[in-house]
Amino acid sequence: MSEVDYALHQKVQQVSNLVVRLSEQVGSVSGQVQAVEANQQQTRTELQQLRDEFVAFVRTAQLTAHVQRAETRIGTIQDQVDHEFGHHKTVRRTAVGMLQAFDLGLVSEDNVRAVGDQLMIQTPRYWLAPALVALASWSADDRALCEKAVEEAFRRSPDRTSLFFALVLRRQNRREASVRWLRHYLLAQDPAALGREFAVILESIAQGAFGLAGRELLNSTLAGWRETLMDSAEGQQKQIDRWREEIESLVQPSAAGEFPRLAQICPQWPQLDAVLSRARAQQTVLDKYRAIMEREYQPSDRLEDAVDDILDQLVSEYDNEELPLRRDLAFNQAVIDHGGDLDAARHAADADSASYEETLDYLTVQTTAALNPAAIGTSPATQRLSVAACQEWFLQAHAGFTRDYRAAVPQDVQAQFGTSYTVAAKTFQLPPWQGWFARPLPELEQSLATHWDQHMEPFIAAYAYPWGKKAAPLAMVVAGILLIVGLISLPTALVTAAVVGGVWGLVLRNGAQAAQRLQDNVRQILQQAKLESLHHLRAAAAELTDWNTKVRAADAVEPQCRELITSLRTASQGGSPFEGRTVTKEETAS
Repeated sequence: MSEVDYALHQKVQQVSNLVVRLSEQVGSVSGQVQAVEANQQQTRTELQQLRDEFVAFVRTAQLTAHVQRAETRIGTIQDQVDHEFGHHKTVRRTAVGMLQAFDLGLVSEDNVRAVGDQLMIQTPRYWLAPALVALASWSADDRALCEKAVEEAFRRSPDRTSLFFALVLRRQNRREASVRWLRHYLLAQDPAALGREFAVILESIAQGAFGLAGRELLNSTLAGWRETLMDSAEGQQKQIDRWREEIESLVQPSAAGEFPRLAQICPQWPQLDAVLSRARAQQTVLDKYRAIMEREYQPSDRLEDAVDDILDQLVSEYDNEELPLRRDLAFNQAVIDHGGDLDAARHAADADSASYEETLDYLTVQTTAALNPAAIGTSPATQRLSVAACQEWFLQAHAGFTRDYRAAVPQDVQAQFGTSYTVAAKTFQLPPWQGWFARPLPELEQSLATHWDQHMEPFIAAYAYPWGKKAAPLAMVVAGILLIVGLISLPTALVTAAVVGGVWGLVLRNGAQAAQRLQDNVRQILQQAKLESLHHLRAAAAELTDWNTKVRAADAVEPQCRELITSLRTASQGGSPFEGRTVTKEETAS
C-alpha cells in the first residue's frame, strides 16, 4: 500500500509541476498577446499613414504630370500656330509701321509699294495684304490700283476692312470719310452675331478715337442694339449666369485647416465650409472690382498714337481658323494656372468659352470685355467701361450668389460620433451618437459620456474572468479524486485532492489576475477614447462659435460690395453703355 501511495504521490507532484509550468506559460503568452496587439495597432496606424502619404504622393505626381503635359502641349500648339499662321505676323507688323513711315516721310514710295507687293504674294488669302497694297497705292496717288486693292481686301474680310480704313482715315484726320466707313461697318452688322473684330469698336469708344460725329453714330447704334437684345430674357439670363460664374471663380479655398475638429465630427461641415468660402468671396469681389474702377487711365495725347494702338489690336486679332488652336491653348494654360487640376481647369475654360467663339452677340461682347479683356484684346480702359455697362447683370448675379449661400447655412448643426476600436484582439463598435449644438454644451457632454458608458461597460465586462465556468471542472476533478481514491485510501485521497485543488486554484488565480489586467487595459483604452471624444466635442463647439464669427465678418462686406456694384451705373457718361472719353475741342472742330 505504501508503494502505491508513493507512486501516486509522485504522479501528483509531476502533475503539479506541469500545472505550475503551464500557468507560467499562460502568463507569458498573455503578455505576448498584449505585446502583439500593441504592435498590431501600431502597424495598422503606420499602414494608414503610409497609405495616406502614398495617396497624396500619387495625387501630386498626377498633378505634376498634368502640368508637364500641358506645358508640352502649349509648346506644340504655339509651333503649329507659328507654322500655319506665322506669315500673318509679318503683315501685321508692317501695317502700323507703314502708316508711321508716311508720317515721318523717311521711306520712299517705291519701297513701300515693294513691301506691299511682296506681302501680297506671300499671304494670298489674308485680308490685310491687299489693304496694305491699297495704302501704298494711295500714298503713290494710284487711284485705280488703290480701288482694286480695297475691293479685294473687302472681299476677303468686309468687316475688318471697313474698320481698318475707318481708323486709317480717322488717323489722317479725314473725319467724314472715316465716319462713312464706320457707318458702312455698323449697317452690315447683326447685333446677335458680331465678329471678333467688334472689340475694336469698344476700344475706339474708350479712346475717343472717332471724334464727336463717330461717337454720336456709335451711341445711337449701340443703344438701339442694346434695347433690342435686352428684350430677350434668355439673353439677359445668359449674361447673369456668366457674372455668376465670375463670382463663383472668386470663392475662397476650403477652411478645413482652420476648423479640424468641426470638419471631423460634423456631418454638416461641407455646407458650413461652402458657406464660409462663399462669404469670403465678398471681399475678393470688392477688392478686384474696386481696383478695376479706380485704376487711373491716361489717354494718349496724340490721336495718331491712340489710333495706332487700336490698329495694332485690329490687325493682331487672330482669324477664325486659329480659334480651335487658341481654345486648346487656353485650356492648357488653365491647367498650368490651376496646378494640374483638370476639373478646375476645365471649369475655368468652359466659363470663358464664349471668348473663343467666331461670333458673339453684343451683350456677350460687353460681358467678355468686362470679365476677360485679354481674350478679345481690349484695354483696361475698355474693361472699366464694360464693367459699368454690365452693372445690372453683375448686381443680379451678386444678389443671387449672396442669397444662395445665406440660405445654405444649416439650421441644425450636429456632432456625430460612431467608430470602432480594436482592443485586445476584439473590435469595440461605438454605435452612432448624434448631438445638436443648439443644446447647451454640458448637456451634450453628458449625453455623449452616457452613450459611451452604456456601450463600453458591457464590452469591458466581457473580459471578466469566468469563475463559474473555470471552477466547475475543478470541483468535478476533486470530487472524482475523493470518490475513487477514497475507496483505496481516504488520507491519500484527501492529500491528493488538496494538492490538485491548490495547484488548480493557483492556475485559476493567475488566470483571473491576467484577465483583470487585460480588463483594466481595455478600460483604460476605452476611457481614453471617451475622453478624446469629449475633448473633440468641446473643440468642435468652440470652432463652431469661431466659424459663426468669421462668417458674420465675411458677410458684413456684402453691403460694401453691393454699393460698389450699384454705383457702376454712374461710372460711364450719358445713356450709351460705352461713351468713355470725350474728345477735345481741337478734335471736334471742323
